Amino acid sequence: MNKLINNIKQLEKDTLSNISSSKATNTKRAYKSDFEHFSEFCKKYNFNPLKADIKTVSLYLTFMSNKAKFSTIKRRMASIKMFHKLSGHYLDFKHPIINENLIGIKKKIGTYQKPKKALNIDELKLIILEIERDSKINNKAKVRNKALILIGFCGAFRRSELVELIIDDLEFVKEGVKIFVKKSKTDQIGEGMIKAIPYFINSHFCPVIASKEWLKILKLEKKQIKKVFKMSDKNVSLIIKKYVSKIGLETFSYSGHSLRSGFATSTANSGAEERQIMSMTGHKSNQMVRRYIHESNLFKNNALKKINL
Repeated sequence: MNKLINNIKQLEKDTLSNISSSKATNTKRAYKSDFEHFSEFCKKYNFNPLKADIKTVSLYLTFMSNKAKFSTIKRRMASIKMFHKLSGHYLDFKHPIINENLIGIKKKIGTYQKPKKALNIDELKLIILEIERDSKINNKAKVRNKALILIGFCGAFRRSELVELIIDDLEFVKEGVKIFVKKSKTDQIGEGMIKAIPYFINSHFCPVIASKEWLKILKLEKKQIKKVFKMSDKNVSLIIKKYVSKIGLETFSYSGHSLRSGFATSTANSGAEERQIMSMTGHKSNQMVRRYIHESNLFKNNALKKINL
């Protein structure tokens, strides 16, 4: 009997572990933070956050509408829904009290979210040159930062994907390097994808050569290092912001995502097709990619070019 009970407990533990691993670390962190915010609201007004009713959620949405962006409200709704699912409490988010209120809020505050700026090719080159002349870091950090920025940009990587790369994920071939991404934001079940980065004509800005130089340093140290970039995803963003500032750009306008969006807008501006961009970014739909293409064409296909003033 005791053995049976222990087996059930182990199954419960493994089940919770599977549920937990079904979401990316950043997603779980956001869910936790969002639900804590909802819990604080419920505590203030004496509501039960784990067995909330539709009226409580609708009141929370109204409370949020005066303080947050629409995208934040939607994300916090998803977090509330997830926590109630896991606790076995059903909450009808399609109920008119919630749905109609959400539509009204959407009309009132709008849905536009100003994105972080994308790095263009010229800015990327300036950053690489700035890394090389950075007197405050040693040569090892310079080689690492250069590889990080070039691979991140040319592979259209999310910062969370960059920090999860291990040395075995990189395979060098005569054409360049193939990088295996085991799991991403749009691939939670872990089917994986391969990103191919070719050699560049200008070796000074070549991501393949930069990654080879970085791995050479790691191997010379003869340590049991598996991660290509042993840092947190926040550090990736901080490194980008540091060098963005050094080349005279506004730090708050850029983030870790600026590498990924920079790839998409730069390749779109150079004439790359949707499917070519998506094969690198890993997007499952073309909605976001088309937004990048639209951004790159704002001046290229501008109607004002048809008049002469």
